[in-house]
Amino acid sequence: MKNLLRWILFPVLLACNSTPSDELDLIISNVNLIDGTGMPVQTVSIGIKNGKISAIEPSISIARAITIDGSRKYLIPGLFDCHVHTSNFERDFPRLVHYGITSIFIPGGGTTTNQYFKAMRERGNKDTIPAPYVFHTSQHFSMEGCHPTKTYPSPVWREGETIFYLKDTLQIEKLVKQVAQYPIQGIKLTIEDGPAPPFVERIPQEFINKVTKEASKHGLEIFAHVSDNKELEMAITGGIQNLVHFTGVNIDQQDKRQLELLKQFKQREPHWVTTLMIDKSFLYPLHPEWFEVEAMLPAYRDKVQELTPMQVKLGNMYVSNLMEEYGLTENSLSAFVVPQVEDIKFLRELGINMVLGTDAGNKFNFHGYSLHEEMQLFELGGMEPLEIIKMGTLNAAKMVNAQDSLGSIEVGKIANMVLLNKSPLVSINNTLEINTVIKKGVVQKRLGE
Repeated sequence: MKNLLRWILFPVLLACNSTPSDELDLIISNVNLIDGTGMPVQTVSIGIKNGKISAIEPSISIARAITIDGSRKYLIPGLFDCHVHTSNFERDFPRLVHYGITSIFIPGGGTTTNQYFKAMRERGNKDTIPAPYVFHTSQHFSMEGCHPTKTYPSPVWREGETIFYLKDTLQIEKLVKQVAQYPIQGIKLTIEDGPAPPFVERIPQEFINKVTKEASKHGLEIFAHVSDNKELEMAITGGIQNLVHFTGVNIDQQDKRQLELLKQFKQREPHWVTTLMIDKSFLYPLHPEWFEVEAMLPAYRDKVQELTPMQVKLGNMYVSNLMEEYGLTENSLSAFVVPQVEDIKFLRELGINMVLGTDAGNKFNFHGYSLHEEMQLFELGGMEPLEIIKMGTLNAAKMVNAQDSLGSIEVGKIANMVLLNKSPLVSINNTLEINTVIKKGVVQKRLGE
């Protein structure tokens, strides 16, 4: 059974569309609605009361309500980034909201003590301070000398506070019981041997099996890091329900054994976060022109000045590793992206819920902006904008068990929305053409306003 985060969202009673009373706080009139469910665009007016969507009608006119003219504009649900890290949420949360991200999922991290998680949740629950709703896992379950502590050594990794080191299977029952008392979506288990050489030791299979078994006793699921086909097999064999990375996995539709594993995985109603931005972030040092996009915040554009010869060297090394791993002969972003998008489209058709996430917080993976880059990568790979938007809205809400309150623009749901000046169905790049961000019915202040 999934662990619901009732501490974030008010209970929602879904209602049918009806003629609104004269008690509305906000109206968005005559807007082109893309509701997040995958349905075609329709022109409607939206009525909002007490932070929830009260009416969706052909037209609404109430003199006392604040009205935003949506004519020739497009309304999409507030976006989710389902793989975010932040060591400074007071800085990063306004950036996320600036780009229309009104909900995030945090799968552990170097600063994520219980106190830090709590502070982020409390900030996210405020309506007058730009901040997304915060969903999160436990701290990392890993092993000493493994990923992420050996891959990214830092004093922020503190045993028992920001990470738990698994030493034997007997210890796991106690650790799972310890984290289960907190309002978490599930347990973060790091199986992978690292995103790039030099690789480290993976978590043993018996540890994976035991963590999954103990978590199920507390109604918790596992959110696992995997970065190749071997780790994917280990995760599915161990009973894991959710994966927070796709990059590094290669789907072979002719491999009968892998297909059987994926069908077994599907039966668990799993969620799989994409994070194609990991590859692009490693390539950034080789493409200074990527910093020239007008929609990029100045704080992000300034990072072009930080590029060093060593970063360029590492970027070239990573490109070589990727080309070898993916069997590529062409060094281009599309060469890296298209095969992965094809795999993700296959997984989606198989029935696996694919969810947008970026791994924001790592170098050249920017809070807020990079979710739009993630969407652009999917369009580059041939996916339709309606499906891309759904992965970043309703699919994401399903992963964090908030689909009754968030993820789509429907009567009864919380009014998290992004008003766009141009159609994202013409080009997904137009999700950056943001006019207004609304969270819980409140217009949010964007950076520079």
